Amino acid sequence: MELNHINLVVKNVNHAIELFQKYLDFELVTNRNSKMAVMQNNGNFALVIWGQVLNNEDKLPDYPANFHIGFYKEDEAAVHQVFNNIKNESYVMMDGEPRKIRNTFGFYFYYENLMIEISVNPFSTKAKKPVDFNQLLT
Repeated sequence: MELNHINLVVKNVNHAIELFQKYLDFELVTNRNSKMAVMQNNGNFALVIWGQVLNNEDKLPDYPANFHIGFYKEDEAAVHQVFNNIKNESYVMMDGEPRKIRNTFGFYFYYENLMIEISVNPFSTKAKKPVDFNQLLT
């Protein structure tokens, strides 16, 4: 069984579409009046962007502490490239520059209240050393 979709709640659907298309390699499948959108990457995973307006809410959605989504890149140069491309975007908030995080290298940023991680894939054969799963929890 595979995870094949996730639903993320946001206040500004159009900015979320732009973020995922321009910087995170998703394609727009449908945009339903800027209230809900479906996106996909590589045809294997669907991302549903659910507008907070459909929840009859006008505030930014809340996510639990430490909840985040993450994207793996092949190496540190690729992580730096994403960082340099996105760092000046008006609707994101950076949480520092790329650095060693846990057993990999990357950075975090926020779209609204959603934390997003961009990091080198620690499970890749290109990783400098094998993953110690216990270290991922510290």
